[in-house]
Amino acid sequence: EKVRVLGSRRQPSLDHVVNYTSNEALGPRDELTAAVRKELAPALKDLLAHGLFSPSQTMSLVLAPISCLLPHQPAPQALHPWDLFVKYYHSKNGRAFVESPARQLSQSFSLPVGGAAVTVTPKQSLLWAIHSVLKEHGRYKRGPDTKFKALVCMALNEQRLVSWLNLLCKSGTLVDHYQAWSYMAQTGFEGALRILGRTSHLKFSLPVDLAVQQLE
Repeated sequence: EKVRVLGSRRQPSLDHVVNYTSNEALGPRDELTAAVRKELAPALKDLLAHGLFSPSQTMSLVLAPISCLLPHQPAPQALHPWDLFVKYYHSKNGRAFVESPARQLSQSFSLPVGGAAVTVTPKQSLLWAIHSVLKEHGRYKRGPDTKFKALVCMALNEQRLVSWLNLLCKSGTLVDHYQAWSYMAQTGFEGALRILGRTSHLKFSLPVDLAVQQLE
């Protein structure tokens, strides 16, 4: 709600242009950027992390009755919500999609693929965004929290936060990573999507590379 209120106060008079390489720095008075990165993104991460587990944890439950007969296995690491987006990216052959010559030309010069104007779908824009975060943040070995915040900022800039999350919620292979008692499994994330939908009409221009700027 705080992000929606602050965003409403800062609506631009000109058409919004998404900037993936903003040079803006997070100033002490930038309440909107701080609210997104320090409140909205962590809250969304915690909600997506509720009941989230890795496949190895499922295996340990299956083998529990005979675990005493098995060699000691280290406890598996918890799955971060950012990892869900990476899994989605790989499951949709994101790298091949983004790095195709036609797509790169289209992205660089804003040209339509195949010579005809096309509408960028939520799936296509999500693959581009994940690829961008992997490329820009990966080379500096930034952690999943930082990458997740960058993706949330991109989603708000694109006015696609709800549509991107909806793609995740409808991916059966990803939803299978949730326990039956999790918020995702119990509600399909519908309540959260409905609340986040209140920001869909707002135009944001958030910096998405603050963590990277500090290292350049």
